[in-house]
Formats: sequence, C-alpha cells, structure tokens
Amino acid sequence: MRHREKHRSGRIGWLRAAVLGANDGIVSTASLILGFVAAGASSQQIMIAGVAGLVAGAMSMAAGEYVSVSSQADTERADLRRERYELAHQPQEEIRELAEIYEGRGLAPELARQVAVELMEHDALAAHARDELGIEGAAYTTRPVQAALASAATFAAGAFLPLLVVWLMPVAGLGWGVPLASLIFLALLGSLSARAGGASIRKAAARVTFWGALAMAATAAVGALFGVSV
Repeated sequence: MRHREKHRSGRIGWLRAAVLGANDGIVSTASLILGFVAAGASSQQIMIAGVAGLVAGAMSMAAGEYVSVSSQADTERADLRRERYELAHQPQEEIRELAEIYEGRGLAPELARQVAVELMEHDALAAHARDELGIEGAAYTTRPVQAALASAATFAAGAFLPLLVVWLMPVAGLGWGVPLASLIFLALLGSLSARAGGASIRKAAARVTFWGALAMAATAAVGALFGVSV
C-alpha cells in the first residue's frame, strides 16, 4: 500500500487568519463593553458602543488584511518579474544559482547541477520561485479581497458573542457576565484552533484566555478610573 502522511502545516495560513480575527473580535469588543460598564453607562449606550466597535473593528481588520496581502502580492510579483528576466537572459547563471542552493542542502555538486537542470526543464520559474524566493504555488494567486472579507467575517463573528451577552443580560450583571462568557469563548476558540493545528489544547486555551483577561481587566480599570472607555 502507498504510504500517506497527513500534515497540518497547510492549514497555517487560514487558521492563523481565522483565529486572529475571532480572537480580536472577542477581546476588543468585550474590553470595550467592560470599559463602558465600569464607567456606568446604560444598557443602550453599551450596546451602541459594542455594535460600533464591531463595525469599526471588522472594517479595520478588512483594510489591514487587504493592504498587507496586497503589499505581499506586489513584492512577490516584482520578484517573479525579475526572475523571468534573469531566466530569459542569464539561463546558465540561474542553473548555477539553483545548483548552489541544492549543494547547500547537502547534495553533491554533480547531482545538484543535474537536479537544477531537470527541474528548470520542467518549470524553471516555479523551481526558482520555490527554492530561491520561497514562494509556493499558492502565492501566485494571492487574493487580497478574499483575505479582507475573511478577516472581517471572523472578527464580526467573534465580536458578536459578547454583544449577545449584553443583549441577554441586565446591565447590572454585565460586569461579571461579559468577562466570564468571553473567557469561555476564548478558551473554546483556543481549543478549536489547537485541535485543527494538532497542538496542545491546554496550552492554546490558557494562552488566549490569559491575554484576553489581561486586556479586559486593563480596559475596565481605565473605565472605572476615568469614567470613560478606551
């Protein structure tokens, strides 16, 4: 039977974006809500602030992800254009360059050159993009709009959870209800991301809950001290 291995490293890209968006949505919105609660705001004011935080945060995440991915794509396209030019005008230099990379990984000089020649005969640009530039095939089709929408959606999903607590609970109970529920949400998020990535569930859950609790405590303290939220 053919030996097959199942690796999780291919999930790193989307898993990182999803966890970052949802975590940021929970922490920032819950912290904002607690700042208003500590400042003595009404239930209506708290809900308005939370919804505004959701919209602003989702748009900020979308804009940031779009700019980041677009910049990455621009840099990769520039490198690929330069590589195409060099392949067209300096093919022997490019063979030598690729062979030196393989020598550095442990191949004998003759074998390294043979591998470089055969790979370049198959797809020269792909070989140099992967082994010289570190650009995998998926990077050729980087989608800034898709990344922006995904980040905005995961942030909104995370931000919706503490808002749901505000909607369901009386304002008198929000001081303990929002942080408790948010920490539970964060622990679940950390556990799910760890399970998807094959990491330690306990460590991942503890990590996100610790930093979430710290952020909420700091914002609540500011709200109580100054009578405003940040």
